[in-house]
Amino acid sequence: MQSLGSSPLSRRRYLSRAELAERHGARAEDVEEVRRFGADFGLTVTTVALDRRTVKLRGAPSAFEKAFGIQLAEYQHPRGTYRSHDTPLRVPAALASAIVGVFGLDTRPLLRPHFRRGTDPAAAGLPIPTVGAAYAFPSGADGTGVTVGLLEFGGGYATADLQQFFGGLTPPANPTVLAVGVDGATNAPAGDPNGDNGEVELDIEMVGALAPGAKIVVYFAPGGEQGFVDALTTAMHDTANAPAIVSISWGGPEPTWSQQGLDAFNQVAEDAAQLGVTVLAAAGDQGASDGEPPGTLAVDFPASSPNVVACGGTELTLNGTSIVSEVVWNELAEGDGATGGGVSQQFGLPSYQSGVHVPPAPNGSAGRGVPDVAGNADPVTGYAIVVDGQAAVVGGTSAVAPLYAALFARYVQSLGKPLGFVNPLLYAPAAAGTFRPITTGNNDGYSAGPGWNPCTGLGSPNGSALRTALQT
Repeated sequence: MQSLGSSPLSRRRYLSRAELAERHGARAEDVEEVRRFGADFGLTVTTVALDRRTVKLRGAPSAFEKAFGIQLAEYQHPRGTYRSHDTPLRVPAALASAIVGVFGLDTRPLLRPHFRRGTDPAAAGLPIPTVGAAYAFPSGADGTGVTVGLLEFGGGYATADLQQFFGGLTPPANPTVLAVGVDGATNAPAGDPNGDNGEVELDIEMVGALAPGAKIVVYFAPGGEQGFVDALTTAMHDTANAPAIVSISWGGPEPTWSQQGLDAFNQVAEDAAQLGVTVLAAAGDQGASDGEPPGTLAVDFPASSPNVVACGGTELTLNGTSIVSEVVWNELAEGDGATGGGVSQQFGLPSYQSGVHVPPAPNGSAGRGVPDVAGNADPVTGYAIVVDGQAAVVGGTSAVAPLYAALFARYVQSLGKPLGFVNPLLYAPAAAGTFRPITTGNNDGYSAGPGWNPCTGLGSPNGSALRTALQT
């Protein structure tokens, strides 16, 4: 274990989960007000979690319609049928200041995985450990004693696939992998209509190959706003596994989220920071528009949350483990995607980005710049993994979030302390020179250049140098 001396990281003090609940949990009197409100419409309180600031109600659909002044209906979506309403929810004035959001009435599947399969059938893909070596992942640590949480919103993993992949590494690995179900979702690799197994197994195989000593806990949840918020709160308050790092490879364009969804998730991410948990998210795979109509500039959420480490993508060329070149990942013209990135129109400029010249947001405001960091994401070369019993070559920014999760797991082990809200430390003067700046390329909306940019952030990591910077 390295001595931290008087580094900023060593001076941090985190709350225990009990302390967080005591200081920032829901108030009992607000819960009673919700209970009285529900009873007026025939709704019953089934669950109260003061630490998670959550109250769950049960009742007939017609009772919810009357209680919140809406009309529920079913709609069709490429990822399945969902329930929603056309008019805004109404909340009683007595509860307006206490309620951040009402979830579960709108089950739209907002989250999509940010991984891409390579289109060249002859491509072999880069071995994950080779990329880790190219990024100078520090030796002497493998994540032992650290738990990494992965949030997943579809598909699943097969034990046989993981055994095939990890058994083929040199040396072979055997990481501990556990599944935790949230809101009725489970590890479901069979009958995967959306191809989500590729996302789940990429995440696990990336973390396990680069931090084989870490425990990997996979939280499966439905892909709507309620499932998303519940997945993160479940991970935050999982005392049995206590993840120090949570990686999210799913997201959606900021404009598609409700304000209550943005606010609720961001509050939970703030809780994570106070607990010492680091949250990372993929920045998206559809360039500067994030899949919105042509000419639109939009960033992906949750990567745009200022409490999350946003992970963008590069195209990496190696000679062995030496970097020959690294540019912005942009294969949109070939149909192979591009890194997300840009400026948030929902979240203001955070103080840690005040000195990196983030351009104005599309609406002219000073917004949070995305991404913070970057790594190899190009599916044309991609990573060699195993999915559904077959070798596959995949990429996308969803590979970059778990890549950094594995790097940070090594840090937590070697430094002997959680990183917590690491964003200010990444932008601090001490970390200057610990990232390889990406100065060539664009994402069809923004261009790379010296220093931070809205395509690849601060750049790709020099893992050993960054660890040194964090402990000084």
